[in-house]
Amino acid sequence: MKELSKEELELLQGLVTEYNNVKIRIADTFIAQDALLKEIEAMKAAYIKEEKKLLEKYGDDAVINVQTGKVTNGDN
Repeated sequence: MKELSKEELELLQGLVTEYNNVKIRIADTFIAQDALLKEIEAMKAAYIKEEKKLLEKYGDDAVINVQTGKVTNGDN
């Protein structure tokens, strides 16, 4: 039976280890992406909730400048 040299075996094992590590890192990015998507959905829901409150308070035609806080309506 033939065997790889020590150097060949070490090189092959190193490549397999690196390959597996890259696959794990790719999986980690998908897990992080899923967590971020859930986070952005929660932010979106919170924004919609606050927007609804403000529209009730200032009117459906209110335009709010998020940098200054100034509220304008269709009539002003």
